[in-house]
Amino acid sequence: MAYYVTKLVITAALIVLISEVSKRSSFIGAILASVPLVSVLAMMWLYIDTKSVEKVAALSTSVFWLVIPSLSLFVLLPVLLRQHMNFYLSLTISLAVMVGCYFLMVAVLQRFGVEL
Repeated sequence: MAYYVTKLVITAALIVLISEVSKRSSFIGAILASVPLVSVLAMMWLYIDTKSVEKVAALSTSVFWLVIPSLSLFVLLPVLLRQHMNFYLSLTISLAVMVGCYFLMVAVLQRFGVEL
């Protein structure tokens, strides 16, 4: 149980750290947020839990392919916000488009025989 609490505390601390740093410098916050800390932590936790390099490799490959559709959020959100759309509505629309892009990416990958 202590292991799970440790994993939660470390992961949550990183998110809080990034949001606090971003208040002072959006550039430094962006650097920290753009580094795939969550993915690296997930791979570390997965390896520690399973000792399976195959599972880590599969996760890494899946993350690679799914980063592409996630970029739609970072393209659309600032466009909507700069059009003076409400933040929560902009975020909701951007997230919905991103989810649609995920489904599209998975369908395209399946068509080419790539399994996630």
